[in-house]
Amino acid sequence: MSSVVTRGLTRRFGSLTAVDHLDLDLPAGGVIGLLGPKDSGRSTLLGMLLGLVRPSSGEAEVLGSSIRTPAHHADRVGALVESPAFVPALSARANLVSLARLRALPTSRVAELIEVVGLTGRENEPVRRFSLGMKQRLGIAAALLPDPELLILDEPTIGLDPAGIVEIRGLLRDLGRSGRTVIVSSHLMAEIEAACDWLVIIRFDELVFSGPITDLMARTRAHIDIRAEHDEDHPRLLAALGEAGWTLRREGDLHASPRRRRVQLSSTAPPRTPASPWRGSSWSRTRSRRSSWRRPASGTASLRPPGQRAGGRWRDLGCDAP
Repeated sequence: MSSVVTRGLTRRFGSLTAVDHLDLDLPAGGVIGLLGPKDSGRSTLLGMLLGLVRPSSGEAEVLGSSIRTPAHHADRVGALVESPAFVPALSARANLVSLARLRALPTSRVAELIEVVGLTGRENEPVRRFSLGMKQRLGIAAALLPDPELLILDEPTIGLDPAGIVEIRGLLRDLGRSGRTVIVSSHLMAEIEAACDWLVIIRFDELVFSGPITDLMARTRAHIDIRAEHDEDHPRLLAALGEAGWTLRREGDLHASPRRRRVQLSSTAPPRTPASPWRGSSWSRTRSRRSSWRRPASGTASLRPPGQRAGGRWRDLGCDAP
């Protein structure tokens, strides 16, 4: 069963096309990431799915019901769009009870939701004392009041500190494991990758990718960035990497300015340890700064001296590794 299906979904604002003939078929259950740069049409798409924005053309279904009749599925969908708004003087519990009564929902779930989002022990404090992360958690609790099958969250981690981002990320994974379908919109790949099972990428109002995030990551390969300290070391570094089995693919002129110089490296059988590209080679006998290895969540690996920033006199050497 699909949670969301779109067929040629389009939304135009005058001469601007925000969403262009979008075809999607999203599975039910788990966390689905909607990724794209700002002004890519993500918020417009979510607005159409929620019945807040009327499509210019095309069709879409949410939980088997057309988006042109949102009342048929509204009670099965929860949403948090932008920043949540609450009465500052009221407690978290009082705010949730008020929202439940306004929507004619039972208030019996309030205590359960407070525990689900991790606000136990703080539910009687006024919301004005809450941090941004706690307000986001309370907003998610409000979206969960109708016990929805589908939960839509637009940028739930925006403005949060690292600790708050980790907390929200864990909450999203827990909600996905509970059997709900959670659609999370973000412009940060690292956030989507850490929490989602399925990925949708929109760029310039068009669909770039839709599928399991494992399929996308299988298409990518790690690469290494190496920055040489001195210009004269650059050719020697290339020679050492060649001796170690790396295949060099040059992009641009090696005699160009440092800012434009770039070399792509790849290998069918690359060294298995970060230091081995130059271990035992002529590069090991040259004077160089110590480098460190890191592998970010996006699949990119880098060799860079500790404490050094990109730019300056360090050179970029990119290489692909399996």
